[in-house]
Amino acid sequence: MSALITAADLQHELGDDDLVVLDVQYTLDGQGPALYAQGHVPGAPFVDLDAVLAGPPGDGGRHPLPDVAVLQEGLRAAGIGDETRVVVYDQATSLGAARAWWVLRWAGIEDVRVLDGGLAAWRAAGGAVSTEPVTPEPGEVHLEGDELVALDAEDAAATAKLGVLVDARSPERFRGESEPIDPVAGHIPGAVNVPMSELVTDDGRLRPAAQLRERFAREGIDEVTVVGTYCGSGVTAAHTALALHEAGVEADVYVGSWSEWITDPSREIATGAQ
Repeated sequence: MSALITAADLQHELGDDDLVVLDVQYTLDGQGPALYAQGHVPGAPFVDLDAVLAGPPGDGGRHPLPDVAVLQEGLRAAGIGDETRVVVYDQATSLGAARAWWVLRWAGIEDVRVLDGGLAAWRAAGGAVSTEPVTPEPGEVHLEGDELVALDAEDAAATAKLGVLVDARSPERFRGESEPIDPVAGHIPGAVNVPMSELVTDDGRLRPAAQLRERFAREGIDEVTVVGTYCGSGVTAAHTALALHEAGVEADVYVGSWSEWITDPSREIATGAQ
């Protein structure tokens, strides 16, 4: 079943009592709150990816898993209850939204969908946009965590040997030719490179499922393949997991990703195209 919802379908569902739409607009330099203030889906509260959907940066990487209690508090403040249906969105590419989709499912919320194309698609479909802040009635969601597999470094290395480990970063970062964010360049040995840019259209929507299946099949991936995903810090990796889901493949996410991998100097680093 697709995890995506179109802007037109969301317009029909917006206002349903059991539906909460979450704004997860996100940028690396922390401009999510400013983007939210400039415009958001009416009634959608803002959820900060860095503060709610990730733990503090450190040895676990730049965006480790959040503490379940912190996540629960943040989602309750956004109006989420145990029976809530959730739609998440960001500016356009579903990068932040996919992180929310994966983390909420990891925490035990089953009914989570991603607005394909984000706020840009919403605007293009004629959806109303508000600049008013939203403070919903608090929800009472109860989270457990660990409902999805979150790979650690050892698991990621094993997946690269026994299945397919997908690196979602740009080719030059994968090859170790450029590393604008992390202090060490390269990739996990045995990983394959499927850049996020190849999985979305020019307007930020995910490519059709058939095209996604064809792209992943070129790396030997099908519905029975053991697959893991990683990136720089576990955000784009969740987007790749979403794309794989749409292609009919369930993947585990190495949340610590490259930013955690390189904290241990004993871990091997590969460069080049392979």
